[in-house]
Formats: sequence, C-alpha cells, structure tokens
Amino acid sequence: MSKARGPYSKGVAKREEILRVALEVVSENGYHNTLNRDIAERAGLSPTGLMHYFGSKEELFIEVLRARDRHDVATFWDPRRDFRGFLDVIAHNATVPGLVQLYIEYSAEASFGKHPAHSFFIERHERTRSFMREAIQKAQYAGELGPNVQTEEAANLIIASADGLQQQWLLDPSVDMVAHLERLWDLIRAGSWADEKSPLVQEAQAFRQ
Repeated sequence: MSKARGPYSKGVAKREEILRVALEVVSENGYHNTLNRDIAERAGLSPTGLMHYFGSKEELFIEVLRARDRHDVATFWDPRRDFRGFLDVIAHNATVPGLVQLYIEYSAEASFGKHPAHSFFIERHERTRSFMREAIQKAQYAGELGPNVQTEEAANLIIASADGLQQQWLLDPSVDMVAHLERLWDLIRAGSWADEKSPLVQEAQAFRQ
C-alpha cells in the first residue's frame, strides 16, 4: 500500500507546487501575459508535462483562483474580525493586479453557463455571500449595526460593490477600493439605526415592495 501512495503523494505535491508557481507568475505578468510555458518553465516542466497535472489552461486558472481563495481565507479572514478581514483581502488584492485581472476576466466569462469556471463562481458567490451574511449578523449582535438592515440585500450590495470597484481599479489604480467599501459600510451602519418612521426609511421600504 505504501508504494501505491508514493507516486500519488508526489503528484499531489507537484500539483501544489505548480499552483504556487502559477499564482506567482499570474501576479507578476497578469492574466493575458501568462503563457503555459512561463508556468511550466518555472515549475521545471515542459508545457506538455504541465498539462499532465491540469487538463487545460482553463482548469489550471480555475485552480489558481481556488488556491488564491484558500490563501486569503487562511491569511485574512479571522472570524473575530469579520468585515475588516474582508477589507484586508481587498487591500491585499491591490498588490496582486494580475490575479485581480484573472478574477474579473473569468467571472465575466463564467456568466455564460458553458464556461468551465461557471460552477466555480456559483459556488464561490454563495460561499462569499454566506460569509458576508454572517459578518453582518455578528455586527448586529455586537451592537455595531442596528436592527434596520436587510441582511441579504446588504451582503449582495457589498459583494457587488467590491467586484465593481476591483474592475474600476484595474482601469484606474487611483481608485481607493478599501475607502469606498468602508464608506459603504458606514452608510449601511447609519441606515441600520435610522428611525423606521423617518421619510428616508419609509421611502426605502416602499421601494423594496
């Protein structure tokens, strides 16, 4: 049995090495400027050897995005920090424009059901939305947010804003993504404590109906 596990274990280790290398190369070169041979060369493989571990470039890049998420969760998403941890991820993204480019490109392409990344982004969106709902609920329990907040709406608004800001940042690096998201959180917090009888709250409630 141990002999059977040996090659498999080496294959898993090599696959992880390739993902680490691919993260570095995409971060440095960007999505469009990254070629299979660039990753293969740094990983000590031929382009054909690279595809032995990943069936296609699309599969490799999907796994790169998955690896990036694992890194971000392990590094930034401390459950005690919640929304601040999310902001730390966005701040870190500003240091890896190539990965942001890959994320934005693939998320757009994945809106078409036949794209290989479609199921990945569906699962990722639900996972992120679940995290954000929990962050909002914890902020309510801690007294940071008041009772007048629609958890699902707020979670979707924050996620959509983060994605949109990253796209804007790719076009204009002067865009301060974290500052905009902090401002959005301040607006949600202010609205969550608003008097339900105030014209602003009544207008928002009427709009939702």
